[in-house]
Amino acid sequence: MAGGEERYAVTIDGRAYELNPSPGKIILPEHGAKIHHTGTCGHLTDSHLLARHADEDGLTWRRLLDAPDPAAYATSAGLLNGRGRPVTGVCSCALRPVTESHAETLPYWPVDEALRVFDREEHRAAVEAAERDAERIRAEFPWEQWPELPLERYALGQPDVPSREVYSYRLEFGSKALGSITGGTAKKHFVYRTSHGTWWFDKQYRNVDEAWREVRAGLIAAVTAAREGRVRDIDEIPSVRSGIVVVAKTLRVYAPEAVLPVYADSFTRHYLERLKPGSSAKLQPFARKELLKSLVDRDPRFAGWEPQLVWRFLDWWAPAHRTAPRTVRISVSGPQEVWERSAAAGLLPVPADLAGDLHRYADEKELFEAYEEAYERASGKTAPATLRAEALALWGLLGLRVGDRVVATRGRSEVLGVGRVTEDGYVWLPEGDPERPSGHAVSVLWEPKFEGRLDTPVDSWEREPVSDVPPALWRRIRKLPAAGEAAGEQLLGTAPAVLPGLAELPEPADPADIPPLDPVLQEIDDALERRGQTVLFGPPGTGKTYHALRYAVRRLGELSTDLPGVDPLAEPGTPEFAATIEALAKSERLTVVTFHPNYGYEDFVEGLRPVKRESGVVLEPVDGVFKRVCGAADRAEGRLHLVIVDELNRGNLPRILGELVTVLEKDKRGLPVTLPVTGAPFRVPPNVRLLGTMNTADRSVRLLDSAIRRRFSFVEFLPDSSPLRGARVDQLDLGVFLNRLNARVRNRLDREKQMGHAFFLPEGVPVSTASEFAAIVRGEVLPLLQEYAYDDYGLLAEFLGGEVVDVAAHTLRELTDEDLVNRLYEELQVGSGDE
Repeated sequence: MAGGEERYAVTIDGRAYELNPSPGKIILPEHGAKIHHTGTCGHLTDSHLLARHADEDGLTWRRLLDAPDPAAYATSAGLLNGRGRPVTGVCSCALRPVTESHAETLPYWPVDEALRVFDREEHRAAVEAAERDAERIRAEFPWEQWPELPLERYALGQPDVPSREVYSYRLEFGSKALGSITGGTAKKHFVYRTSHGTWWFDKQYRNVDEAWREVRAGLIAAVTAAREGRVRDIDEIPSVRSGIVVVAKTLRVYAPEAVLPVYADSFTRHYLERLKPGSSAKLQPFARKELLKSLVDRDPRFAGWEPQLVWRFLDWWAPAHRTAPRTVRISVSGPQEVWERSAAAGLLPVPADLAGDLHRYADEKELFEAYEEAYERASGKTAPATLRAEALALWGLLGLRVGDRVVATRGRSEVLGVGRVTEDGYVWLPEGDPERPSGHAVSVLWEPKFEGRLDTPVDSWEREPVSDVPPALWRRIRKLPAAGEAAGEQLLGTAPAVLPGLAELPEPADPADIPPLDPVLQEIDDALERRGQTVLFGPPGTGKTYHALRYAVRRLGELSTDLPGVDPLAEPGTPEFAATIEALAKSERLTVVTFHPNYGYEDFVEGLRPVKRESGVVLEPVDGVFKRVCGAADRAEGRLHLVIVDELNRGNLPRILGELVTVLEKDKRGLPVTLPVTGAPFRVPPNVRLLGTMNTADRSVRLLDSAIRRRFSFVEFLPDSSPLRGARVDQLDLGVFLNRLNARVRNRLDREKQMGHAFFLPEGVPVSTASEFAAIVRGEVLPLLQEYAYDDYGLLAEFLGGEVVDVAAHTLRELTDEDLVNRLYEELQVGSGDE
């Protein structure tokens, strides 16, 4: 690799990177803590004066990332900065974070290079643990007993049979060293008992007994085929086609040499594409698994490797699950000594007592139904809407993986500890042991003692026992003092490092601190990568412009680590967010414009403008906004440039875009088109993206010119009451108010004229006082409803109620702020059937 010019895609800690190989030497900084591969890196000054270190095979970056103790490795290898301190990280000039689509355009990091640095002995303990799990299952469920295995020993959900005694539980939850198949629903097990006491099975069977006989015969046939070298024949067994992961993990137990322990079909396809591109497209799932195993068996580089070790290598070299570790917050209740005792036992109790063992439930729907029933039985009241969110958050604990981060909190601001999830993840602790809590818990290996209090409380922490921690909040938490750290005190020992060179770097803009995109931004990113231009559309107040700017800061920010003042995790409304927008705009990587009825082709592409010369005023061609962006992007090939067009539909799009309609298409990027004003050829570079916003209350997507509509992808934004969950103005629940108001608007008008949640989130925080709420209703909500209703005050009264709208006087009634809140509470919350 050393000295080569080719760049590679590589996946590390769940993220895609572009690897720029070192030219046989790495650069050691004067003050910093990262190795560099190029002297032109923007993080270096006077790079020609800095020390170089031999890197003959080009693999120092990976050895550094994989080292259990990076500082010790760096010291022993002589990787010291100018101040004599160990260099423990990797700069973005060597590993640049990129989008998934960009990574797919690069060749993947070669197997030969990876094998040279892969430490088999480091994975030996995990391989042996997997075999112990398999042996345990084979002992509890001997293969010779399978032809007569009763349903009671197989199926989940049986109230009279301990979960740990059934095969489905053992396979999914009791053998994590073999690899995970958790997630989704219990339907993957073919037959199970629901929380309502009924059996679920494929309705092609007459009853549960027939279903079990067919499923059992199918599993036996699958293992038999695998043992006889006919893995692809499993695709033709109809009774087990719907449970690929269950069948595949069963093969790992009873036919371990037949396939690799790669359970999900998507993972099998992923590894085949890495090893032999294009080989799997027309194959069925188990034919793919057979092909993957044959490729490995024929490769002399893997001679003598156990299948489990091969999988460990594949998962290390080219992991299919590109999701970085989660950070989850769990509130702690009870006395301090209970918390300390739990922490010392490596546990974090979860304060939720309505559900019982989560393993009993097939999916989150069953859990929520059980939650509702338990709440109503205990309180005699209807379950509140907030209960669903609590149930879903609790269900998410089953998805915790080794290495996920857990933050223990109390109240709205106190952080008690930070740790990493261990192999057990979620556990259910039965009553009876006085030395530990009972109920839901998470197995945690705590980091050096870490505690403190946030300057600004987080209100939702009091309402929600479990919640994900967004990146910006984690950055606030990690700045808290680690008590006792200087003295080397520890609560339970140091948690195992998770790629520390990338995962624990101190600078906010470092790739280490940048998790995968959240679902909203990921949907925008996918749409832009697919078509090149995307429109965010929806009713007013649904956050279209807000998310467009969030996307710009996040995506452009993480790709612009060379720019000073850029923070890709800056929160909207903060000085850091404004500074990042400004830095991106100055660099020409971000351009924001607003269309309006007078905006034209000459503003966007090019046009003749009056210019004062010595001979007088003459008309000369002047480049428009988009043409200038394309010029800058063409000069910076490979650097993403984004144009945000706010209020896209207020402009005359066919006139503004002109001939660009043709060359905007993704497959026509780079093709020339002749501009009518200058007669010059013009191209849209492939590294330009166009992101528009469109208010559907003004104009429906259906009314856009069809030629333009075909060239854009569209992402709809609808009102979302979840940011208002639990927020109240006096007794009025803002989330319920918004949902019921919008239900009336949908019923009497249409979905495009609903009220967005952003109206009630000034500066991103729910309104909390009657005066703030009343001002929004009078100054923003009512005028918009008046416009929708064409001043039909009878219709307005149907929206807000006759106690609020004076139909005869064509106005709101004279109400104090508190009275307005009370009347809307009575109209839209108490006894309202709207939903």
